[in-house]
Amino acid sequence: MKRQKDLSVNILGIETTCDETSLALVQDGTKIIHEVTMSQVAKHAPYGGVVPELGAREHVKNIEQLGGKFFEDIKGNTISAIAVASKVGLPPAVQVGESYAHALAQALQVPLIPINHVVAHVCGIWVDDSFIVKPTFPFLGLIVSGGHTQLIDFSSPTEFDILGETLDDAIGEAFDKVASVLGLPYPGGPEIERVSEKGDSHAVTLPIPLEHDDSMNFSFAGLKTAVRTYVEKELPKQHETYKEFFVADVAASFQRVAFTHIAQKAEKALKQTGYKQLVVGGGVASSQRLTDILFSYFEEKEIKVELFVPNRKYCTDNASVIAGYASNLLEQE
Repeated sequence: MKRQKDLSVNILGIETTCDETSLALVQDGTKIIHEVTMSQVAKHAPYGGVVPELGAREHVKNIEQLGGKFFEDIKGNTISAIAVASKVGLPPAVQVGESYAHALAQALQVPLIPINHVVAHVCGIWVDDSFIVKPTFPFLGLIVSGGHTQLIDFSSPTEFDILGETLDDAIGEAFDKVASVLGLPYPGGPEIERVSEKGDSHAVTLPIPLEHDDSMNFSFAGLKTAVRTYVEKELPKQHETYKEFFVADVAASFQRVAFTHIAQKAEKALKQTGYKQLVVGGGVASSQRLTDILFSYFEEKEIKVELFVPNRKYCTDNASVIAGYASNLLEQE
């Protein structure tokens, strides 16, 4: 299906890959007509992470609950195609969205477009109406989430190459594990950012992973282990009165080192590609500290790059970016 001149295309996006159930109708890849998202974080928090089977059951319940009102709210709008986050994600959760999308596409007699939600994260900028200026292809994409950490060379929406990725833990996973070591609740990223505000980010000396490695790959397992070893050794020595400050210092130090690692690898990718635009997406991109460190790092290194980081709601899994990316794909047909 190719967009005709002067004819708008409304794509219905569906996202159920992890712990957010989301539906969105997006016009021409940038204008959100309506969107709804329901999070399962509170359901999974007692387990310290997402439980796939529980997640799938919650998606079934949530999508039925959201769907009725959603379609009532978009009544009168045409639906040109259905785009669903597919294949990549937690299989039981992904299958819920795929089944729902397949049934809708059949009922509405419209095309069904499967979307890799990891790649679609870069579309957060396109659907975020607070950004008047949008990136132009080609550009460097940086995906930082609970399941993925990747640097991607985007020549176009359909042509991209992964330049580097994590060799072990994804950055979001590392944050969750370090938070657990520090006695902080799930999800770890927001908790570490919160307690870090009271900490000294240089209080604990931690190794920056792969600092002298020429590749654009990431690694967080060694950093995570270094934090655990330090905490197990030093925490018992802390007086109860000062444990809160100890945790804040460790969290702040870990966060600084993890994000500096991201910045160093992004620098290598920018130099290799020659690109002047870096588009960031994924749940960890919602951290203001990451944005601050990227800005300050590039400024210190005198790297001229336009940094695009969407507002928090478009960093995490959501159906708007699924629909937005699908619209970009249709433009290429």
